[in-house]
Amino acid sequence: MSEEIVFYHNPQSRAQMAHWMLEEAGAPYKTVLIDFAKGENRTPAFLAINPMGKLPTIVHRGTVVTETAAIIAYIADAFPAAGLAPPPGDPLRGAYYRWLFFGAGCMEPALLDKMMNRPPVERKAAVGWGSYEEVMATLKTALANGPYLLGDKFSAADVYVGSEIRFAMMFGAPALKGETVFDDYVARLSARPAAQRAAGG
Repeated sequence: MSEEIVFYHNPQSRAQMAHWMLEEAGAPYKTVLIDFAKGENRTPAFLAINPMGKLPTIVHRGTVVTETAAIIAYIADAFPAAGLAPPPGDPLRGAYYRWLFFGAGCMEPALLDKMMNRPPVERKAAVGWGSYEEVMATLKTALANGPYLLGDKFSAADVYVGSEIRFAMMFGAPALKGETVFDDYVARLSARPAAQRAAGG
């Protein structure tokens, strides 16, 4: 079975995160561009692959993987030679999972709440992410000892969380740009050759 990943992509989507991850992993992949303006993500052919009509989506070894954090985690495990995830049994594996899922389960919904001006939840404890302010304070503390979420070790968790922070900065989310810990973190990530290759296409 082919090792090549079929990568359904549009650069104006979360697929940019998966693109960076593919480059970091050195994974062989074929890009299939999906044109939103033409509704290519809603065609019967694409909906048969991902019924949500969302990007990113990958197909590898006959298996469909959707959801950005899942794709990033999958690629890290499918191409272990790249060293983008601590192996099972490594004490860092727990911290790796923590930050990867913190990005998906806390940072993204908190960020969308803030950027879409959603009213605060009356019972903050009822939502898993608490509040935007708590999420950003938690990340700031985690990165204060940097340079990465796992200390000295860059990982797939940085691809995901770092992409979200860069995105949030671009759109003016509060408490990020101008904070030295976040500015320096994003600068380190943006300087990585794989990040630059992904940004170029």
